[in-house]
Amino acid sequence: MRTEKVFVVPYDIKWKDEFQKIKVTLEEVLSDIILRIEHVGSTSVEGLSAKPIIDIDVVIKSYDKFEKVKSILENLGYYHEGDLGIKDREAFAYEEKPEFMLHHLYICPQDSEELKRHTTFRDYLRSHKEDRERYGAVKIKAAKMYPTDIDNYIEFKSSCILEINKKCGL
Repeated sequence: MRTEKVFVVPYDIKWKDEFQKIKVTLEEVLSDIILRIEHVGSTSVEGLSAKPIIDIDVVIKSYDKFEKVKSILENLGYYHEGDLGIKDREAFAYEEKPEFMLHHLYICPQDSEELKRHTTFRDYLRSHKEDRERYGAVKIKAAKMYPTDIDNYIEFKSSCILEINKKCGL
């Protein structure tokens, strides 16, 4: 699910509820084989401007459970896209889910470095207002500069992300 139009909006309290709707649906069918479901990415940080797309990490103990999770997700209308170049993070996409807000869904084993990066970055921004506001401003500027170029949008904000990663020990 490649982003074609980049737009960043102010934080919306509804994102929490939208995540919960998706989480409840996933838990209904996956609860016996997963460890937890994490709301990650910018929409998970209260007060942070974001692209209005919910990022979700479904955490499994190990890849022993992956094929079962994949099969269940396929029955829900998701399809596996592979790791998209990121180790220990399997991406899933879908064609249409009008009952849910646009979202990205990932499966990560509990010892995944990508999962650790997602949750550490999220938790840091939740408790560090100055960096949260600075990162939000960078994202807004990047979206204005590159409204149809997700790669340059990502590149523009990468130095800010690296600075924050250093502060939170990543």
